[in-house]
Amino acid sequence: MTDKPSDDEKNRFTARAKRYGRVGANVGGVAARIAGRRLFGLDPERDKDAAALATALGGLKGPIMKVAQLLATIPEALPAEYAAELGQLQSQAPAMGWSFVRRRMAAELGPDWQSEFARFEHEAAASASLGQVHRAAAHDGCRLAVKLQYPDMQSAVEADLSQLGILFSLHRRMQPAIETSQMLEEISARLREELDYELEAKHTRLYGLIFEDDPVIRVPDVLPELSTKRLLTMTWLDGRRLLDYTDRPLEERNAIARAMFRAWWFPFSHYGVIHGDPHLGNYTVFEDAGGKAAGINLLDYGCMRTFAPKFIQGVVDLYHGLLNDDRALTVHAYETWGFGGLSNELIDILNIWANFIYGPMLEDRVRTIADTGTPGSYGRKEAFKVHQGLQEKGPVTVPREFVFMDRAAIGLGGVFLHLNAELNYYRLFNDAIAGADLADVTWRQRETFAKAGVPLPEGSSS
Repeated sequence: MTDKPSDDEKNRFTARAKRYGRVGANVGGVAARIAGRRLFGLDPERDKDAAALATALGGLKGPIMKVAQLLATIPEALPAEYAAELGQLQSQAPAMGWSFVRRRMAAELGPDWQSEFARFEHEAAASASLGQVHRAAAHDGCRLAVKLQYPDMQSAVEADLSQLGILFSLHRRMQPAIETSQMLEEISARLREELDYELEAKHTRLYGLIFEDDPVIRVPDVLPELSTKRLLTMTWLDGRRLLDYTDRPLEERNAIARAMFRAWWFPFSHYGVIHGDPHLGNYTVFEDAGGKAAGINLLDYGCMRTFAPKFIQGVVDLYHGLLNDDRALTVHAYETWGFGGLSNELIDILNIWANFIYGPMLEDRVRTIADTGTPGSYGRKEAFKVHQGLQEKGPVTVPREFVFMDRAAIGLGGVFLHLNAELNYYRLFNDAIAGADLADVTWRQRETFAKAGVPLPEGSSS
């Protein structure tokens, strides 16, 4: 096996220069128009600017689309008009053709790579922003999912992150309600991690250990001998799209939602790790012998976020502070998270968003995740209130740990809305956080992360 780059990836400078040119010319042109109007005190045509920016970015269909969709879920990360436009963009990239795939596979496994498989399908089964997945089979008959990274993604990511810096710089000139420097650091770190399929393999093994004996959550096994930093080979998990179950009986929809809730909150509260990309395509549903939904296959471990036990305690403290109307505990939780520059007014504004995120888990009753709303409008009313409050009382510094916690929570809520599940989220959450004290989380991280080969998060005990 070899991990050397292919000829397609050797000239990174040229590829990056092209990427800068394509993104920079478009984004820079929009930025210049906005800056010029603001310099002369003119009222900016923000809706038109937002649409122009979306057009400039939309032609790329690459890593920056993942970033754009993420920012659309965080109040005030970008102006509302920009977030609305960017949130409509799609992150999928066109799949590579067979000749391209053949060369890429040879670069990762050597010229005789096809002999490693009993079967390897030419057409991609799925494609996303950084790579595509092919069905295959091992010589022992085991069905496989082979995830192959697109060529020169490192250059694409670095170019896109540079342009993201331009967007944030532009935002800072527009009297922002939040300070975004830590957000840029967090997004950059996570997106670079997604390029490392060896790290993704370790995260997959970590979740395999966490849910080893769980009957409703399945995790693929990794084949390390057929994997590299840009190639990940796993066992294939049969399942159907989650959206295929939106018209199923409530009992089945609830079963899927309970599995989803556990798949997200249990690893966080007990091990300090979250699946940071709760996209509908990252889950499939498996059925029992009678054809009813029985649980979920948890797929794609590229976008993960690990947390020190102290941060986990802050999340639990914020919940109890809101539940018991304990102002001191609520403030302590925000400070533990790392929010800076807080005043009483800013705390009240943050509580609007916190009560939205935690709301279903604060009521001991069966309910939907949102009393009203649709997946597309989930959180929009609350985000507008936060926007108004922060414009008046801000800015506030958002800690980097908040970025993917918020993104994942919004994404998870959107899944529950799609399913129209009716559950007692209060009891589900309290079951999930039972035993989530600092000492136990620290011990679990030390033991389980070591088995999976995952580095401990910064601030954890070694």
